[in-house]
Amino acid sequence: MSEAVYPVRVRGHIERPPSRGLWLVKWLLLIPHYIVLAVLWFVVGLVSIIAFFAILITARYPKPLFDFTAGVLRWSWRVSYYGYSALGTDRYPPFALRDMPDYPAGLEIAYPQKLSRGLVLVKWWLLVLPQYAIVAAFTGGSYTVYQTAPGTTGVVNFGVPGLLSLLVLFAAVALLFTGRYPGGLFALVMGVNRWTLRVAGYALLLTDTYPPFRMDLGGEEPEPATDQMPADTPGDQA
Repeated sequence: MSEAVYPVRVRGHIERPPSRGLWLVKWLLLIPHYIVLAVLWFVVGLVSIIAFFAILITARYPKPLFDFTAGVLRWSWRVSYYGYSALGTDRYPPFALRDMPDYPAGLEIAYPQKLSRGLVLVKWWLLVLPQYAIVAAFTGGSYTVYQTAPGTTGVVNFGVPGLLSLLVLFAAVALLFTGRYPGGLFALVMGVNRWTLRVAGYALLLTDTYPPFRMDLGGEEPEPATDQMPADTPGDQA
């Protein structure tokens, strides 16, 4: 049975080895993007509410709203690829919602002509719970502990790094000391990011296709398997 291409397609490639030390200041260089994206993601929250009711009534995600949400996710991925989710390029990400084919990172989401009215009620909070747990392990998080022991009061906040943070840290150290981004490490970083972005696309109601539980490694999306039998070669016949 052939395997369909997943509607959320993530790509990233290394044009040239990133700088040994630029990653030390990328957090500063990306501040303008962080500010703009904070506003855009607030708007995405409002758009998602409108889209929820639109899908519930019409079984369609309004195309202009779909393009906007997909564009914000695409913009975020380019920033993440430049920054601390991959460190995959030193080319500064453009301020754009549209696809930029010449940029080394990109994201495409196939527009669905029809979406399930029933799934929209549960997929973004219930059905995707197992995926949220996996993504939390990938990305880490911040946790709060309330002290209740005798004689102690207060709140303790602490962060737990995820798998992606550790992988990117290893990449940063490799760049610093060798000037190279190990190929196997890059493939794994891309796999983790691809899984996370697929879950994001599903949770944002952009597709009804459930994210697969698999790690598709590498900079490009895997090609779908085919059911085609190999042609006979000389010597196969008696």
